[in-house]
Amino acid sequence: MSSAGGPAAAEGKDTSGLRAALGGLTTRGRSFLAAGVAAAVCAYVLGQGDLLRVGLLLAVLPLACVAVLYRTRYRVAGSRRLTPSRVPSGSEARVHLRMDNVSRLPTGLLMLQDHVPYVLGPRPRFVLDRVEAGGRREVSYRVRSDLRGRYPLGPLQLRLSDPFGMCELTRSFSAYDTLTVVPRTEALPPVRLAGEASGYGDGRQRSLALAGDDDIIPRTYRYGDDLRRVHWRSTARYGELMVRREEQPQRARCTVLLDTRRIAYQGAGPDSAFEWAVSGAASALVHMLERGFAVRLLTDTGSSVPSEGADGFAGSTQESADSAGLMMDTLAVVDHSDGAGLSRSYDVLRGGNEGLLVAFFGDLDEEQAALAARMRQRSGAAVAFVLDSGTWVTTGAVAGAVEDRLRLLREAGWTALSVPPGTPLSDLWQQAGRQRSESSSGTNGFSGGWS
Repeated sequence: MSSAGGPAAAEGKDTSGLRAALGGLTTRGRSFLAAGVAAAVCAYVLGQGDLLRVGLLLAVLPLACVAVLYRTRYRVAGSRRLTPSRVPSGSEARVHLRMDNVSRLPTGLLMLQDHVPYVLGPRPRFVLDRVEAGGRREVSYRVRSDLRGRYPLGPLQLRLSDPFGMCELTRSFSAYDTLTVVPRTEALPPVRLAGEASGYGDGRQRSLALAGDDDIIPRTYRYGDDLRRVHWRSTARYGELMVRREEQPQRARCTVLLDTRRIAYQGAGPDSAFEWAVSGAASALVHMLERGFAVRLLTDTGSSVPSEGADGFAGSTQESADSAGLMMDTLAVVDHSDGAGLSRSYDVLRGGNEGLLVAFFGDLDEEQAALAARMRQRSGAAVAFVLDSGTWVTTGAVAGAVEDRLRLLREAGWTALSVPPGTPLSDLWQQAGRQRSESSSGTNGFSGGWS
């Protein structure tokens, strides 16, 4: 929620004080003021006392309205609340506006206008009736975007009018809010590969400590630990209760690689190949996190999200939730890179301990396809979705060069599939599972598996 209001926080954009307030006089107010001045001059020239009183009345009325509104606008507090603040593309979010009258006097007619980017819809406008002293009014409107990104909402503008229509003053609140539109995700089916290690949790395996007291690494006792695991020798040595760390749960790892090179994609818009790749990467991230994997997002530029934690992967459950939001926020604003190759992402991958690698590639030339093939040596298993962006523009058949790239990846151990225009990722996900199962039949597969 963002708010601005009250005497301390009420900073409008008007800085010229009473002169700016007088500039808010309407045509009716200016007419009354001019008529009052003219009547007062005529009364002075003609010596008519009654006419002077009429002139003063006509002149004082609009000035009194200016004074009341000038004070009232700094006695009205405004706030905005988004529910939710992060939405998938194509979904709606609701914006709640609340106005509080913190003065002892009722307000006149209030006209609200919130500034929103044009991609979210028309600019909302509301008219509120008189707000009693200490009262509040709440209104809401909906926003929706088919384009991912981060969109500012605000500032909120408030226009006040007196009951006589003599004056209108505008106040702009300084607070902004941000709506994050993340890529649309697709529910993926559970696919279990042959050779998946047993353990507890879909994405977990156990690492047993070596036997013997000398090999046991004790740690400080934590509330809820089994007292049968207390290591008395270490307790006597350190002077505090220590327990044996006989089993250490390890989360299977998954790296989702997104190719963002500008030269690798053709076309633009919500239905382009690049947007499909971004949405696919988001779907894979969410799916693997739900299966208990430690996940990270990697792009061709070599940037990794999260950049901290357990070797750059999401850690505990709470860290995973925070990292998931961070990765989705990154995908909400990711754009084409100017790089021509995948060498930076190749350098980030270490050898053999990266777990599962899920890659979304654009157009690959022979050199980049060979580099991608070598990435397989730096992961436990690798699945690639290769997009021929030209077919997404022409809706034609997959080019023969793409088939050659797929063959090269498969020979290197990848489970590689081409992505026809508009194909749901869930169908390709199942196809990848079947292809992986067929290629690993009779073998142990990779340690940890994926699902």
